[in-house]
Amino acid sequence: MAIAVATERQLALGTARTSGGTRFRSLAPQGTDLRLVIHDGAAPGAYTMVPDERGVFEVTVEGAGAGDRYCYRIDGGPDRPDPASRFQPDGVHGPSQVVDPTTFAWTDRGWGGRGTNDLVLYELHVGTFSPEGTFAGAAARLPALRDLGVTAIELMPVADFPGERNWGYDGVCLYAPARAYGHPDDLRRLVDRAHALGMAVVLDVVYNHLGPEGAYLPEFYPPYFTERHSTPWGRALNLDDEGAEIVRHFVTDNAKYWIREYHFDGLRLDATHALVEDDGGAIVREIVQTARSASNRPIFIHAEDHRNLAAMIEDPAQGGWGVDGVWADDFHHVMRRLLAGDEHSYYSDFSGTTEELARIIRQGWLFTGQPSRHLGTNRGTDPSRVPMRRFVVCLQNHDQVGNRAMGDRFHSSIAAEAWRAASVVLLTAPMTPLLFMGQEWAADTPFQYFTDLEPGLGHLVTEGRRREFADFPEFSNEEARDRIPDPQSPATHADSHLDWTEMREPAHAAVFALYRALLALRLDQPALGGSDLTSGDADAPDEGSIVIRREGDGNVFWVVARLKGSGPVDLSSFADARGDQAADWKIVLSTEEPLFARDPAPPQIDTQTGGPVVHFSRPGAVIFQKA
Repeated sequence: MAIAVATERQLALGTARTSGGTRFRSLAPQGTDLRLVIHDGAAPGAYTMVPDERGVFEVTVEGAGAGDRYCYRIDGGPDRPDPASRFQPDGVHGPSQVVDPTTFAWTDRGWGGRGTNDLVLYELHVGTFSPEGTFAGAAARLPALRDLGVTAIELMPVADFPGERNWGYDGVCLYAPARAYGHPDDLRRLVDRAHALGMAVVLDVVYNHLGPEGAYLPEFYPPYFTERHSTPWGRALNLDDEGAEIVRHFVTDNAKYWIREYHFDGLRLDATHALVEDDGGAIVREIVQTARSASNRPIFIHAEDHRNLAAMIEDPAQGGWGVDGVWADDFHHVMRRLLAGDEHSYYSDFSGTTEELARIIRQGWLFTGQPSRHLGTNRGTDPSRVPMRRFVVCLQNHDQVGNRAMGDRFHSSIAAEAWRAASVVLLTAPMTPLLFMGQEWAADTPFQYFTDLEPGLGHLVTEGRRREFADFPEFSNEEARDRIPDPQSPATHADSHLDWTEMREPAHAAVFALYRALLALRLDQPALGGSDLTSGDADAPDEGSIVIRREGDGNVFWVVARLKGSGPVDLSSFADARGDQAADWKIVLSTEEPLFARDPAPPQIDTQTGGPVVHFSRPGAVIFQKA
């Protein structure tokens, strides 16, 4: 059953236009009778596919073209969709449809991409971001994000999934944009529109597992998974067992496909710690190289990985993997522990002090090899050679909201003034900030976990979801767990839709005004953008405050944030240590301005000494510019 190695060029699976028809190419075990069955169009019928010595089956059908629906039949078995289908108009169990990408009229020929120093990422879920829940609905909202100051949108996975609603991490058709969101050309229009507005587009891709329903790919290629390694989802992707070469090409071809055919500017690789192989990181390095080779524009690759591996985001010349950025969750975890008091699960590794936060801003993450109580092993490596902009930090993302039992947002657990102060720290830190949709106006809507699996699987997911929180004190009894939203209920999905009308309400409008002002300042002042330096400059004057100094392009900014409680923060000693004590100090922004706070409590600021003394009566933040 083993399939021999194919080259990247020869593997190119799926459909491709020819001069008079369409070429179909698929995998199947050697010795298989693989038939192409075309259901409609100008050339309906069954066609025998011919394998080459590498196990790639192919047939060209004259007259077949875009819009035709087709499937494959292995040894006379049930019809199956193409494992490299470009579109599944009837769902992941139905026939595939031929798509011709060359007919789309792109208008972004002059688009040169965004620089990595001014990246402000905005993560969104297409199905709940707009009232329509479609690619077209998201495209219509892009001008609002551009005006906010977002420079790159990050789409949660769009590879087609079972049912009509899903986060996207249950994808099974890795080349097919989800039909629940629209046609593939609707996704192209979304990317094209973003480029016209000056925004990059990043796609979240999942290679470490397939969803639990409709995953027919292993029928076409049984060695797709291996028993040699395991992951939280079961068997691992086969990256180093017999037949792994085909799997590696399938993954890297997919990365190239999204860049080439949809003009994406980058990819976010989901859970790279679950891409297990003896040569750790090799597949990630291959994805990076292949994706960048697919475009003449700069392409950036980010990864989600909890291991704090500096090698991932170091340059290949230093022996690194060449990834452009990694989700550095220590920032979020310390903020959440500090402000909301969370201490369960991975929060148990953090004390939630301002000193921990300052250390993260100085070096990128907290754990650099220390023991992790949560993991039961040491975690992290030394990031001292890594530019600060390669750490992607957030106060909210889909995991840190949606994986909470009720899908509640961070800002709903803390006072509005503390949220404003934390937001200032996020958007003035030397790392790359990521916002989660609705964060910019402190949305009241939750983002809950939702699925639309077949009833048997759906019941297991519901039960598993509630069992997952049994160890949490607030869900220790069955009655409490029953209040956790049912992932299978349409209401759970509906409740997770953003309510854009909230921005008309004064409290939400004030938060939005703050985010817009902070992003305008960040984009206008290079000193406040992502830093190429390998360390940041931050201190913790006391257990409730943090001070950040940013310098660049001839400008110096000081950020003073009181995250908890009240009291004075004296910059004199910090300014003196950095030679800023004799400066004139201009107040650039305060979170207690009436535009940002409905009940402002302005801090008293003394700027007549060697450095400003800010007297906070409650949490808040002030940004100074040194003249």
